[in-house]
Amino acid sequence: MPKDTPIIDKELCIGCGACVSACPSEVLSLNDDDKAYVENPEACTQCGECAEVCPTEAISLPWE
Repeated sequence: MPKDTPIIDKELCIGCGACVSACPSEVLSLNDDDKAYVENPEACTQCGECAEVCPTEAISLPWE
């Protein structure tokens, strides 16, 4: 995974989908286990919206 994309802690992710909904670039999706993952890393604009809305702080932003 490129260093300029969000990192999702699968242990902390509860699969709520808040990050998927918040992302304006459709970078994130939920997998079959209802865990968030980076589906389109090249589309990430590093806006940080995903991390802001995550209720469990499962998303870290390596550029910050």
